[in-house]
Formats: sequence, structure tokens, C-alpha cells
Amino acid sequence: MPGVKVGIEEPVEMAIRRFRKQVERAGVITECRRREAYEKPSVARKRKEAAARKRLMKRLRRVRMRENREY
Repeated sequence: MPGVKVGIEEPVEMAIRRFRKQVERAGVITECRRREAYEKPSVARKRKEAAARKRLMKRLRRVRMRENREY
């Protein structure tokens, strides 16, 4: 759970900015949006498969770029 300790002389705006960054890195907002509505198991499975396909293609693209380099 993200949390921020505010220093004595630290402006509140700076603390809010640090808190927002921590929330974003932790994925709290995306998790809340995902849980707003029920997702059928078939839809979740398709989403996960699409994400896996996307990761695989990205990895293959990187490998191909590495192989095609000419020094």
C-alpha cells in the first residue's frame, strides 16, 4: 500500500506528487478500474492470452533487431 511521510518543511504539493507516483507504480488505479465491473472468465482468459501474445511479439522483435545489427 503506497504511503508518504511528509517532512517538516516539505510542501504538501510535493508530498501529493510523490504519493501519486507511488500509486501509479503500485498499479492501484488500474486495479480499481479492472474491478469496477465483473469480467467473465472467458473474457479474462482472452485478455491474458492477448497480453501474452503481445509480450511474445515484443520479445521476438527485440531478438530480431539484435540479430540484424551489423558492427
